[in-house]
Amino acid sequence: MDPELALELLDGLAEAVLITDSVGQVVLVNATAAALLPELHPGVGLPGSPVAMLAEAYATGADHVDGEHRDRRLRGVRRPLAGDRSAWYVRDVTDDHRHAEALRTERGRTDFLAQAGRRLGLALQRDQALRAAATLPVPYLADLALVVYLPTGTVEYQPQWIRHVGHEPALGATDWDAVSALPGLVEALDGEAGVPRPWPAGERDGAGPLLPDDLGPAATLLVSPMPGAGRTAGALVLVRAGAREGFDRRDVEVAREFAARAGAAMATAQLYDEQAHLARVLQNSLLPPDLPAVDGVRLAGGYRAAGDSLRIGGDFYDVLPTDGGALFALGDVSGKGVGAAVLTGRVRQSLQTLRLVEHRPRELLGLLDRALLDIPDAARRGQFTTLLLGTLRPEPDGGLRVRVAGGGHPAPLLVDGAGTVTPVQVGGMPVGAVPGARFDETEVRLRPGELLLARTDGVTEARGGPSGTEMFGERRLHRALAEAAGSAPTTLVDRVLHLVDEWCGGHRHDDVAMLAAGPAAGG
Repeated sequence: MDPELALELLDGLAEAVLITDSVGQVVLVNATAAALLPELHPGVGLPGSPVAMLAEAYATGADHVDGEHRDRRLRGVRRPLAGDRSAWYVRDVTDDHRHAEALRTERGRTDFLAQAGRRLGLALQRDQALRAAATLPVPYLADLALVVYLPTGTVEYQPQWIRHVGHEPALGATDWDAVSALPGLVEALDGEAGVPRPWPAGERDGAGPLLPDDLGPAATLLVSPMPGAGRTAGALVLVRAGAREGFDRRDVEVAREFAARAGAAMATAQLYDEQAHLARVLQNSLLPPDLPAVDGVRLAGGYRAAGDSLRIGGDFYDVLPTDGGALFALGDVSGKGVGAAVLTGRVRQSLQTLRLVEHRPRELLGLLDRALLDIPDAARRGQFTTLLLGTLRPEPDGGLRVRVAGGGHPAPLLVDGAGTVTPVQVGGMPVGAVPGARFDETEVRLRPGELLLARTDGVTEARGGPSGTEMFGERRLHRALAEAAGSAPTTLVDRVLHLVDEWCGGHRHDDVAMLAAGPAAGG
């Protein structure tokens, strides 16, 4: 083909085209190549040419070219022609490369925020949230991350900090002078956002306690507030070392978004901590108490809440010392969980008060019934309590006289030394259910070696066994008590609890409460 015609055809192409002969000398370039690679023109050889990427490709025999020249990203291929000649097709892909890099960077930022959001969402405690806020930005957003915050629930208003530089986070407390010495930190703690700024070593005097000694002479600083619930949760300080580029606009936006999410996580974790503390306080107040020492009486209690995490429920027992003995109560509030536990607390508090004016079990049940019915709480309606309420009085000959009143509760069981188990029928109606309820009372004398066991129906109604649905039942309970006859109350209660736990096999069960009492002289 005529060279002039060939050149005219090549000039019509949008990519640069060079034709080289058998020794790598350029014999033809089109207009795009002349503009993109002005160093290469007919007569110039590729070997040793200033276009390093083409020179290397020719020297190594590579058919693909990818590199930078004159701050442009170039990509091309070599195609063989007749007579050992070659055609080089080169495209300027700078814009495509930049767009691809920008897309990868943006995807990286999106992935970072998504992963950070998941990690922060798992931080249920404030310490976990603080640790996540300090560790997640390194190294993606910065070489150093520092979270400065103000403690809650303390009299001292001393700033606290946690810092991460790529190894185990460090933490501590500082004073307001150090906080003021770090540019923009006081403003960020007040909720004001700053802008990235150079932070040379000469400007860091006074902020030393917040920074490691090997930070380096030059750095870029970005300080962001961490919004919380109604107030600033803290401030996030990000530092990039001198060898790393500073924060661009999108870096700042990502840092601000991360700081906002971290602040929300800290506020949520703080709320969770406060609620957990409140739950522990309430739980401790509602759990069955340690049993008091009563002269002439041996006591043991056992408790299992229905399979919830609060360990509180509607079954309860209590023993209150009196002159010459003790008053005991064991009951079952209808329902489960927190609602039942609240009514349990009301019953126990009412008993604590009413016993000051009445010691007789049946009469005390009547007062409790009226007190529960008078509670101005419409949400409580429909709830009631089954209850055994009794007195324990040691006798001079070593026996124990028990007077017990019933409020619709399962009969207590008398276990003698020979292993005979006998229900002590009491009867009565549930407490706090209907006005004018009737309650019954009976009396039993325990000889040395005998025990009286009061329990809630969670023992016999516990479901498990081979099928997982069979109830533990009265027969198994009686057999277990008979086998433990003559044992101390603690041994008997522990045995029954163990058998019930084994029967349930780790599955959920109803609340369980037991109280065993016997003469101190027996067993």
